Amino acid sequence: MMSQEHPLITEFLNYLRYERHFSPHTGKCYAADLHQFSHFLVGGPEAAMTASALPPRRAAGGAVVARQAPAGAAVAVASQTDTQVDTLRQKLLAADAAQIRSFLSFLNEREYSKATAARKLATLRSFYKFCLRRNYIQNNPVITIRTPKQEKRLPKFLEIEQVKKLLCTPDETTLLGTRDRAILETLYSTGVRVSELVALNVRDLDQSGQLRVRGKGRKERISPIGPTAVAAIKRYLDMRSNDPRSAGFDQEAMFVNKHGQRLSTRSVRRKLDKYLAMSGLDPSISPHTLRHTFATHMLNNGADLRSVQELLGHQSLSTTQVYTHVTTAQLKKDYDDSHPRA
Repeated sequence: MMSQEHPLITEFLNYLRYERHFSPHTGKCYAADLHQFSHFLVGGPEAAMTASALPPRRAAGGAVVARQAPAGAAVAVASQTDTQVDTLRQKLLAADAAQIRSFLSFLNEREYSKATAARKLATLRSFYKFCLRRNYIQNNPVITIRTPKQEKRLPKFLEIEQVKKLLCTPDETTLLGTRDRAILETLYSTGVRVSELVALNVRDLDQSGQLRVRGKGRKERISPIGPTAVAAIKRYLDMRSNDPRSAGFDQEAMFVNKHGQRLSTRSVRRKLDKYLAMSGLDPSISPHTLRHTFATHMLNNGADLRSVQELLGHQSLSTTQVYTHVTTAQLKKDYDDSHPRA
């Protein structure tokens, strides 16, 4: 892992986590991007491709070992010595706009999507802004580089009948099936991120049918939750409390796995994949698709854009506005289907 290899990047990741309150998942993405860029600086495109696919592992005794690095590449060494770590620090701090543009060209040549390239550039932008604040560099090399223009892709969402089909799939005669029905109902009823869902505690659901959600950057918001979802949650919690093993379960967490521990985001994704296969729906649907579906259905049924922004926990209205393109597309379809002269 890059943070194990280079103290400068460890410092940056700690800054993101403890001062900016970034999620662990976001930190891992930043670490992977910096890992690839570092290998590009040291060993060129070939090393960067290897770094992208196979991050280094920690060997016995603590040495960082590169896996299947290309022969002759500067990073293809058995372990990282202090000299190599210092050399990479110097290269990171001495990187200029030309090298960053070269890295972006490499990403383009390897057919990385524009969205991925934009994310990696955002990582570098944040990293060098941090270095400038700490006086490690005198000039920010990313400041003159524009973010690649991205394709405008409409968010995928489910039709109402597809949602109903999915929600009815879990077997509610079992504890885990009842839990999964409550999870799906909550995702669709509130539009919460899956990371927010697994962070929910039992006490976050109050008697008035509102949910306290802890979002990005430790920001909390109150989200309304529909009576159907509330009933599904209460059914699950009642069944859980009657389970003989419940005394050993995490009593704080709203959703727990079969061992009674707080559910992970990966587990939610696996459960959704299972129900997609069972219901015959598109296997590419993700938990985030239910968030898109929530927003789209709200706007299609007359909700105000700013209200949806608050419900989704978006800091910027422009982030929410992508859903207006979906509703506009739906209006056009309705027009084409309905107007005699369309």
